Amino acid sequence: MMSNGAKILPGAKAPNLVVTKMDGETWDLSKQSPENFTVLMFYRGLHCPICKKTLEELNKNMSKFEARGTKVFAVSMDSQERASRTKDEWDIDKVPLGYGLTEEQTNEWQLFLSKSIKEEEPRKFSEPALFIIKPDQTLYAAYVQSAPFARPRIDDILGAIDFVLEKDYPPRGTLGR
Repeated sequence: MMSNGAKILPGAKAPNLVVTKMDGETWDLSKQSPENFTVLMFYRGLHCPICKKTLEELNKNMSKFEARGTKVFAVSMDSQERASRTKDEWDIDKVPLGYGLTEEQTNEWQLFLSKSIKEEEPRKFSEPALFIIKPDQTLYAAYVQSAPFARPRIDDILGAIDFVLEKDYPPRGTLGR
């Protein structure tokens, strides 16, 4: 939970997020100005083959997100060295990538944390999540996973954005859990 105990709910302001990008610059959610949405993807890290597949699919579809007035950003708890390897070894040249997500930030975003079970995994890392955020930093939708499996497909996210924009569909789940 966030430090004040509040839940992140659709329709409410999302927590801010400030992390370092691969180019050494800072990425700050509050300074994003997409036409329609920011898609913020938290991925598990270099060790995760499902993350590799998901981010590579995202990479293939970056122009489709841009055409929908949507900016995309992916981040993990990986170190700069591991994130550099991710950028070099995965086919994700179009996906803006951040690293060094802290445990405090994962708590603010209510992400699930896991401890390593294999040598190639970091000691602790966040499980995947995807948030769709409006330009005023209110949360539109959240897909938070407790395991690496059964994530929303990139095509489904694109279809959802199309539907929302076409129908002016409001955020759902605003009453909480």
